[in-house]
Amino acid sequence: MTSDTLTHAPSGGLYTPEERRRRDDSVWTIVQGILAPLQFLVFLVSLVLVLRYLGTGAGYTAATVSIVAKTGVLLTIMVTGAIWEKVVFGQWLFAPAFFWEDVFSFAVIALHLGYVWALLTGEPPMVQMTLALLAYAAYVVNATQFLLKLRRARLEGGT
Repeated sequence: MTSDTLTHAPSGGLYTPEERRRRDDSVWTIVQGILAPLQFLVFLVSLVLVLRYLGTGAGYTAATVSIVAKTGVLLTIMVTGAIWEKVVFGQWLFAPAFFWEDVFSFAVIALHLGYVWALLTGEPPMVQMTLALLAYAAYVVNATQFLLKLRRARLEGGT
């Protein structure tokens, strides 16, 4: 086997057999499997709270706490995802199989941290909530990317 065969999945697949084995054996796969739905749940709750605040003017503190919590879960899943990529693909981020998901993840993180910056610098609540909604829209796109990738992996014969 050449080194190219070891680093790139055959015929455009996501994983080589060795990468699939590492993925299936890694505790980080389980961690990602727990954090991803947790992040989505936090997102849904937060989205409701943000929309409630924008619609009624009530619940600013609850919305703010929920956005900060969503940002914390996002950063956690990004760090653990980088560890997962290192274990499975041998590099911290931007493994070819997940390159565009990782690129867009950085945009999602930037928008979430932009919200945190707006919060900490005392920007008006409408600016804060607008940034949160932009971050959430980007998160939905990124989550869709990962769900499509998960579906592809399942169709290729390995969860």
